[in-house]
Amino acid sequence: MSEEIQDIMNITHVKVQDFTANPAPLGLMGFGMTTVLLNLHNAGYYGLGAMILAMGIFYGGLAQVIAGLEEWKKGNTFGATAFTSYGFFWLSLVGIVLIPKLEMLGEGFADLAPAPTTMAAYLFMWGLFTFFMFIGTLKANRALQVVFLTLTILFFLLAAGDFTGNEAITRIAGFEGIFCGFTAIYAAIGQVLNEMYGKKIFPL
Repeated sequence: MSEEIQDIMNITHVKVQDFTANPAPLGLMGFGMTTVLLNLHNAGYYGLGAMILAMGIFYGGLAQVIAGLEEWKKGNTFGATAFTSYGFFWLSLVGIVLIPKLEMLGEGFADLAPAPTTMAAYLFMWGLFTFFMFIGTLKANRALQVVFLTLTILFFLLAAGDFTGNEAITRIAGFEGIFCGFTAIYAAIGQVLNEMYGKKIFPL
């Protein structure tokens, strides 16, 4: 009987090797590409249309949520929190744009459009969250630190632009956001190509 118990104990201590893929590049790419496209709008290059909203739902939103759930299965608390949160950020942002346009479903939907101060509070809270996540990246690689630092600055600039009504601040935020998005794209591509070639192609 004691030998059977010992066998069971030995089985429970067997480590299962993880052969699943790294979900971080998917999350970073979904965030980066969607951020670049939205901030080209903030910088004044084009209007807010279906292209940005679709990217916000499917790539910035759902793809990041999927990446976050995959990070959760890998036991990565930071990755799960970051990707899932920013995925739902994009989905909530699309909701903020679209919900006031649902007046066809009933009266009063148009009144739900957020005031500039409301959007400023929304963006400020996301900036605060990102700042604390940036502190977490101080234990990670430099590329991820740059992504979260520039994203923190982006949220606070966008909040300031909405709070003050100063379009110049929002345009500056747009250019800063384009840079932020490309840093996330770089981090994603770096992880993919470094893994594919088995050596450091893109320093992170």
